[in-house]
Amino acid sequence: MEAQDYIPSPLFNSLESLSDPRTAEIPLANRLDLPKDAASDYKHALSFLYSYRGSADTFKAYRREIERLIQWSWFVHKKSLRDMHRADFESFLEFCQDPPKSWIGLKHCPRFLELHGETLPNPAWKPFVATVNKKAHKDGKLATTKLYSLSQSALQAIFAILSSFYNYLEQEEYTQLNPVSQIRQKSKFLRKHQGKRQIRRLSELQWAYVIETAELMAKENPDLHERTLFIMNALFAMYLRISELASKTNWTPLMQHFYKDIDANWWFKTVGKGNKERDISVSDAMLAALKRYRLSLELTALPSPGESTPLVCRSHSQAPLEGTRHIRKIVQACFDRAIERLISDGFTEEADMLMAATVHWLRHTGISEDVKTRPREHVRDDAGHSSSAITDRYIDIELRARHASAKKKIIKPE
Repeated sequence: MEAQDYIPSPLFNSLESLSDPRTAEIPLANRLDLPKDAASDYKHALSFLYSYRGSADTFKAYRREIERLIQWSWFVHKKSLRDMHRADFESFLEFCQDPPKSWIGLKHCPRFLELHGETLPNPAWKPFVATVNKKAHKDGKLATTKLYSLSQSALQAIFAILSSFYNYLEQEEYTQLNPVSQIRQKSKFLRKHQGKRQIRRLSELQWAYVIETAELMAKENPDLHERTLFIMNALFAMYLRISELASKTNWTPLMQHFYKDIDANWWFKTVGKGNKERDISVSDAMLAALKRYRLSLELTALPSPGESTPLVCRSHSQAPLEGTRHIRKIVQACFDRAIERLISDGFTEEADMLMAATVHWLRHTGISEDVKTRPREHVRDDAGHSSSAITDRYIDIELRARHASAKKKIIKPE
């Protein structure tokens, strides 16, 4: 079967609906064109994914890459995972860079649908998704299959995730080699970047407009936007990832996670990337933001030990916000209002650049501002970076000096 003739159907459900690997059956078990070891492939893949059920974001990333590999290996390459070699994996990488249109969707869709009490594959789901950036979307441009491209970061994720998966298969003695690690010349797939990568962050002017906009919105509609203001403050001042504000299967942020130590210093406890728990130092300004937010909720100024009130609730509800989509909408609404104010005040270039910003830019902006004045080790630990080298990426003094020394270079001698 040619790749363009096969219409992919999802194999792995959501984290909440994930089957127990010991009893699971392949959703496509009735197909006659499966490799003879397909059932074993599926159970090993499911066991690997099952081990990541404590971290929703990690699970989704691993499920995406393993799903793509199995779909290609079974239905295009006609091989079991255990029969993959270096050349096979290189073919898979080339396929990912230019998949057939029948494999590309134009929006993210759920993998399965509930219909009359039965869980059925969603025909709209595709392994790959073509997207346009936020500014292009605002300008009315729509995603098309022709626009699909695999970024360098996406390629890096394929290498990292599938190498980890094959290490697991080796440990389970299911395979005898790791085809990913056998690729010696990764340079033909991955470009190396010389020097420091630019951090996607807001300028000082953009951030000033964004936080001032959040304050204006809170003044106009405190019932709705005091929450907006608190979210913007928390993402910037404590370098939070969006997933660290939302309720998830393994962690719900509560008011009690703000706590005071024996020295009367305030901290915020969170569970972040890789299911790692960390404590973040809370500045006086962030503590003032917390007090304002709590008073707007008719709570005491500061939380007490053991207080179980969710940190961020749904509108007019005591239930915590689940997932990140709602928080993205809240932040984007604030961005959109700030963009309008920037344009109105004549800062069209800054407004255009802000159109590309995402929630994660607030974390980057907070870190970038703080490394100017705080010891990098302190910023590293509050941000949850695994090493100081990651924090060093946010130090842009060297870049400014380098550009300043080049600014007045001449081309034509006077």
